[in-house]
Amino acid sequence: MRLLGAGDNVVDRYVDLGRLFPGGNALNVAVAAARAGVHAGYLGTLGNDRAGQVVLDAIRAEGLDLARLRIADGPNAYAEVTVVDGERVFLGGNPTISQFRLDADDLAYAATYDLVHTGDCSMLEDQVADLAGAAPVSFDFSVHREAAYLEPILPHLTFASFSASDLDDEAALDLLAGAVARGPRLALATRGTAPALAFDGRQTWRQAVLARPVVDTLGAGDSFIGRFLAGVMAGDDPAASLFAAAEAAANTCGDYGAFGHGRPFGPSVASATSASVAS
Repeated sequence: MRLLGAGDNVVDRYVDLGRLFPGGNALNVAVAAARAGVHAGYLGTLGNDRAGQVVLDAIRAEGLDLARLRIADGPNAYAEVTVVDGERVFLGGNPTISQFRLDADDLAYAATYDLVHTGDCSMLEDQVADLAGAAPVSFDFSVHREAAYLEPILPHLTFASFSASDLDDEAALDLLAGAVARGPRLALATRGTAPALAFDGRQTWRQAVLARPVVDTLGAGDSFIGRFLAGVMAGDDPAASLFAAAEAAANTCGDYGAFGHGRPFGPSVASATSASVAS
């Protein structure tokens, strides 16, 4: 099985720790799938500064395919983060040079994958239909529920994910049912400390959070999504995929960063380097 993460990456700047960690939904999901044994790739844009090098080094270490990775002249996208009682809190950020347009070669590359994952932070909403013409698409809507945002995207999807920690079971299931009715064959809601829900139009699956020590929740939802997609792509029962996803999310919560590879801020996060895709 092959999964491509297309879109956002960042460095998460932990201001209290003085450390950088690679992240971003599209990248995090691809890494989680790769760690589950899926052949995964990442298509996106890195800056040519030290922060971009931190992300590039992590992607290489995780073994992702980088055939369509871009390096742009400028600082890498970043988010500033602090952790309060284990809960990650975003303080701000800047997408910098991370926005890009998919071209014909990107779409041909996407067509070599069984699934392409992107989401609301990737700024590719107006090209989801193009992606769906190349391969099945998974989209993470995060907290977006407004019809004007959902309606143009849902008909092109195979999988849809939502963050719904503020919704009770009934409201979350209504959200998933509404999504599946518009296109996806399966919709997922992660809900913080409440059970995650998955729905395929006929059956509902629930997965409780696993009780593990929590250091930092950043990236837990993305780990959940990536591991869940790896399971359902392989044809595993959704219940088994949800349990494996809960384990992946719990493991992510056990340390800082979305998937590790932290580095000190260093002399200057914004100082240019010679980052390149070539080893």
